[in-house]
Amino acid sequence: MVVQRFGRPHGLGGGAFAVTAVLFGSLVGTVAVTGCAAPEDPKPAADPALTVRNAPDALVKAGSSKASTSMEMAAGGTRVTIRGEGGYDFRRRTGRLEVLLPKDPAGASEHRPITELLAPGALYMKNRGAGVPADKWVRVDTTTLDDGNLVTGGATDPAAAAELLRGAREVTYVGEVELAGVKVSHYRGVADIAHAARAASPQLRGALAAAAKGFAKDTVPFDAYLDGEGRLRKVRHQFSFSNQGRTVAVASTTLLYGFGIPVEVTLPDRRDIYAGKIKA
Repeated sequence: MVVQRFGRPHGLGGGAFAVTAVLFGSLVGTVAVTGCAAPEDPKPAADPALTVRNAPDALVKAGSSKASTSMEMAAGGTRVTIRGEGGYDFRRRTGRLEVLLPKDPAGASEHRPITELLAPGALYMKNRGAGVPADKWVRVDTTTLDDGNLVTGGATDPAAAAELLRGAREVTYVGEVELAGVKVSHYRGVADIAHAARAASPQLRGALAAAAKGFAKDTVPFDAYLDGEGRLRKVRHQFSFSNQGRTVAVASTTLLYGFGIPVEVTLPDRRDIYAGKIKA
């Protein structure tokens, strides 16, 4: 995979952006739910902000779910989307996603799916490219990433996406909508990253604390959709930062459904983790 090298973005460190560039670079460089019905319908919350902040706890109570992710990046008129499918265990804070890159603009080549394993403080990637052997994993310490793996992996960690809502403020109830056959309440607001980091569960606190320091803006706009049990069904965050004088916008969407399904995640053995130099 050809990697487009980007300069260090303002407010987002080069280390995190270099990993993201592996996922987006070859594309950008070339051209410049099914849900289980809730037992009760959602009702407008007396305190919308508190309701949204409690959504991560409802997911822990649910245990696990299937997950679909979408990360759309726009810069200089170029727009690319990376999609992922898998499952997540909200009690163990572990998950597995198959992340699929879109075709090259010419449509001439297919990219192999990138397997991502999510664990507290770590992101493991296989088929990452950038000179990494196909049978090896790359391990990234998410507490050292300037975005806390909200953007880096091309798919926001579902737990991190939910825990970010603990910093919700200026929340308004938009109304009731139907999502994949399930009635959900739509809330809109902004998430204070630093506040979310302080209120987050211990497993996610380090990654979000890194994000609080790394992003140029302290807040992230979001749209969250909760079912009648307070479980997060969909969340869309809108991140933005500056890179080489231009604004890069990243919209990350996470869909959760199929609650309670078994999610098995086996982390790679140390000898299967690539220790060589990664092209960037």
